[in-house]
Amino acid sequence: MLTTEMTKPPITAPPKNQWLAHLMLEFSDTPVGTQLTRTRRKGPLSVQKAFYPEGSDCAHIYLLHPPAGIVSGDELRIGVEVKKNAHLLFTTPGAGRFYRARENLTIGDSQQTQITQFDLEARAKCENFPQETIVYEGADGFNSVDINLTSTSVYLGWDITCLGLPDSDQAFIRGKYCQLNRLFCDTKLIYHDRISLSPDNNLLAHPAGLAGNTVFATFLAYAPIFCNTPGPHNQPQQLNKSPQHKNLVNLLRDKITEEKAQNKISITEINGLLVIRYLGHHAQECKQLFISLWQLLRPLLLNKSAVQPRIWYT
Repeated sequence: MLTTEMTKPPITAPPKNQWLAHLMLEFSDTPVGTQLTRTRRKGPLSVQKAFYPEGSDCAHIYLLHPPAGIVSGDELRIGVEVKKNAHLLFTTPGAGRFYRARENLTIGDSQQTQITQFDLEARAKCENFPQETIVYEGADGFNSVDINLTSTSVYLGWDITCLGLPDSDQAFIRGKYCQLNRLFCDTKLIYHDRISLSPDNNLLAHPAGLAGNTVFATFLAYAPIFCNTPGPHNQPQQLNKSPQHKNLVNLLRDKITEEKAQNKISITEINGLLVIRYLGHHAQECKQLFISLWQLLRPLLLNKSAVQPRIWYT
């Protein structure tokens, strides 16, 4: 397993009524399919039993956080290991929330933290599709996701962030929120994306920032091969070297054009990693666009049709 240094150290002077929670999960390919083979947990984080709506080789898991949100001093750490040949689809039953931070705390104690790490072994497959994250006005949030995979792993995952509650006239003005996403392939960092919103900068309104939009999201897709044509030394071609790769990007862009979302979605490729971004005002619109792209990508990268988790229909 590849481990990376956690971005933020544990809180040393915990405020009263905080939740310090961690959940570590291990999924393995067994004679009866992908199984949850090990669980370690502390605090209010857990999972339901695995569901198998598309057969035993792909486990669907729902992350449960009964408090339903993160308040000042909370620190949640989630670690997921996907062993060789296992296939996991990871989601949540509802939106995550960074609530308004308490104002009567010393600097640093008000921070609300969630740190997630996925470790994929050879030929492991992971789909990470949490529901949206709502960042309330006045929050002090830090959210990071690290993905560690090998050149033979497959990863598809998104994050959708909603700032404030505009429909309730609660715009995100005073809050602070930092999000860090990193992806490593064979220990090499191939993707690093960080955004830090605070009253000290103008990223919320700046044209080079969010330009006044309240929802931003990223969908990452990495696969070792896109076709079965062997490359040099009889090794499978990397996705970014495949002649079909450009066609795949064009296919996704055609879908976005069909949905009339060209001004909200961008698609780029970095070192064989597809990076799909949304910038707009509607989380459900973003999710539906991402699902439509997933429905195109999954058969090509995983040789499986897209089967939505049942919890998304409730």
